[in-house]
Amino acid sequence: MRNVLRGLRWAFFGVIALILLYVLPQHDVVRISGTEVIRQDFSSINRLFYAQADSGANELATRDVRFIQTVKRKTFLLGFIPRDAEGVMVYRNEDSGWIWPPYFKFDSSDLQGEAAELVSTKANPQWAVITHYGFRNRFFSIYPNAIGIKPVDGPDYYPIPWFNIFFFIFLGIALLFVRAMWRQFRERSLDPALDAAEDRWDRVEAAANERKSRFGRWWDSWKKKPRR
Repeated sequence: MRNVLRGLRWAFFGVIALILLYVLPQHDVVRISGTEVIRQDFSSINRLFYAQADSGANELATRDVRFIQTVKRKTFLLGFIPRDAEGVMVYRNEDSGWIWPPYFKFDSSDLQGEAAELVSTKANPQWAVITHYGFRNRFFSIYPNAIGIKPVDGPDYYPIPWFNIFFFIFLGIALLFVRAMWRQFRERSLDPALDAAEDRWDRVEAAANERKSRFGRWWDSWKKKPRR
């Protein structure tokens, strides 16, 4: 039973980590190689990982999705640790609107124009930082959603993920605050209630033992005494 509870606990924290990995902003240093618009058909699996139609447009089962094609500098841990390696990355560019996650993005058309302006070649590169959320899964055709583009001087630029830093600091403080509140609640409410329940149980058990003892003495008085 203890191993089952431990497994459920690890599974819970694993789900929370995946949710944070998906919704928290990440910053990639990229060279934009092209932009395009593709007619996208959604399946029951990958539909969850797309946002919505542009603001003011109807939501349909199939629609055009803007994509930004790049060559990116790879990183670890939500952009905290850069790597000396490059790889191809494709981003979708959709309005997130008022839905989850709460980026309130309504300017996907403008962002596509900014991306087209920064398209460059390997011989004459123009590097930029793309801020996005989500992750890439080639098997299910899932793409991260770009929410901002900013040109930078070169591939060695290191974007500091300030939001993630402050978020984890706030999360740590909030967890400590919740832990302190739980301990105070337990000391003031749960522990006295458990102690009172334990005292009542002891009294009930003592009364039951006393009745059992009286019954035993009464029963013994009716037993046939041995002959002398």
